[in-house]
Amino acid sequence: MSRPVSGAGRFDVWAPGAGALTLLADGQRHPMTAHGGGWWSAPDAPTSGEVDYGYLLGGDAHPLPDPRSRRQPSGVHSLSRTFDPAEHDWQDAAWAGKELRGSVIYELHLGTFTPEGTLDSATGKLDYLAGLGIDFVELLPVNAFNGTHNWGYDGVQWFAVHEGYGGPAAYQRFVDAAHSAGLGVIQDVVYNHLGPSGNYLPRFGPYLRQGEGNTWGESVNLDGPGSDEVHGYILENAAMWLRDFHVDGLRLDAVHALRDERAVRILEELGALGNTVSAETGRPATLIAESDLNDPRLLYPRATHGYGLAGQWSDDFHHAVHVNLSGETTGYYADFDSLAALAKVLRGGFFHDGSYSSFRGRHHGRPIDAGLVDPAALVVCSQNHDQIGNRATGDRLSQSLHYGQLALAAVITLTSPFTPMLFMGEEYGATTPWQFFTSHPEPELGKATAEGRIREFERMGWDPAVVPDPQDPETFRRSKLDWTEPSGGEHARLLELYRSLISLRRATPELAGLGFEETHVEFDDDAGWLRFRRGPVEVLLNFSDSSCRLGNAGAEILLATHDSVLREGGSVELPPWSAAILSTSIGR
Repeated sequence: MSRPVSGAGRFDVWAPGAGALTLLADGQRHPMTAHGGGWWSAPDAPTSGEVDYGYLLGGDAHPLPDPRSRRQPSGVHSLSRTFDPAEHDWQDAAWAGKELRGSVIYELHLGTFTPEGTLDSATGKLDYLAGLGIDFVELLPVNAFNGTHNWGYDGVQWFAVHEGYGGPAAYQRFVDAAHSAGLGVIQDVVYNHLGPSGNYLPRFGPYLRQGEGNTWGESVNLDGPGSDEVHGYILENAAMWLRDFHVDGLRLDAVHALRDERAVRILEELGALGNTVSAETGRPATLIAESDLNDPRLLYPRATHGYGLAGQWSDDFHHAVHVNLSGETTGYYADFDSLAALAKVLRGGFFHDGSYSSFRGRHHGRPIDAGLVDPAALVVCSQNHDQIGNRATGDRLSQSLHYGQLALAAVITLTSPFTPMLFMGEEYGATTPWQFFTSHPEPELGKATAEGRIREFERMGWDPAVVPDPQDPETFRRSKLDWTEPSGGEHARLLELYRSLISLRRATPELAGLGFEETHVEFDDDAGWLRFRRGPVEVLLNFSDSSCRLGNAGAEILLATHDSVLREGGSVELPPWSAAILSTSIGR
């Protein structure tokens, strides 16, 4: 059941286990009536206007917020407030949307992207992103959570935009402004768990699988009794972002944690919803899964028993790039300690495609059917919020690698066959870390979070003294970008490289417009070089401390990361840790 946002029905609520239910609206009590399927209505509730409200279950003395609340102005433990999205006067009628193929995504966290940490302040940076060449802005979760700052994955009110960011009206203004600047918006959504504070859903109904959890908390009930309504709840939320807020896509967090054994699973329903909304609006509605399963069925069409999603993250690409740049081989990086691993990813999208994973102690993944999947369906990066923030000190590549290595990361990511994604500040080599931060008001929860973080890294051999306290406000403050950095020195040099690479990618269809079978890769692990070709475009990369010479007679150098990259006779001379992009139609 989809709930209306106007009329008395805007207060309808699903509470199948409630013996009695009362709506408290602007201080007035309105007895509610059960009317089938576990749904309750208040026929005499206010039909219009802004209303602060909550629900009294049974003999409760304190009202609970609405599971479908559109606003939580005083926090997730307080009364909800109505919000009518139709009141916004949209200015994006001419916006035609964007496809993944050929696009570049920029992932950002609103609280640390600007000093103010709000949607309106982020709007002031949209021209910068458009000038960089970005196509999609991907926002980390914005739904309401307890406290003032958080990564967003502790959200408990999926339908409400965090008030500290500006609330739902500011979100609509941001999307409108993004479309005006030529940028699509992808919203990161979390359907696999809820945060530890302010989660009242179990009081209303069987939203969670009691006693059965994943890494972050109790699993969402996707296939048990009452799960029809839970599926509906998720689909209604996804539709809200796509319809009411005009977002262009959703990034589905950790879909491997969605425990769903139904014949028609929630991921398939989400894929179908995206197609439905796209048909309604005439614009692409792009759904991208974060998954560590290496299962291409997420991308296969529903007609071939896939889930029909538009894209998924490829962690294997990140791991292969990270290891070959940094030399770090601990944990899950161990299997990627070679240019052969990077070459395999470039050719096929996954490294673990049925191969043995030493980290998991078993075989993992399955090959991608190149006839069913475009390489652009894989979203890849050299850095993202997880791979930085889940390091002990939240250190970026720029805090340990030199310009040449950062330039290689930029080239391999932005010329790969896949859809590249940048993490905020990467484009200019930000030196500010991005650390794990929380602001739990409950002292016990804050203490448990901080101690758990320290124990986790102690087990991995880290000195606990270097692990930041997530509850310390300074951990949050030091994670904010420093916008004075891009204007000078090596920061400005790297930023110009990113602009040039994105411009070249847009002007060179072969980089983003060919299939898996049209990527040809050669490498020499001992010498430390790798080259790959897509159509007439060839990318040469030197991952070593020594110069190397790669033959390619008659090629035009389109871009080089160092001025000392030279073509001599029938070859190109690459200095240590450098790359060149060539255009040639002449065989090697």
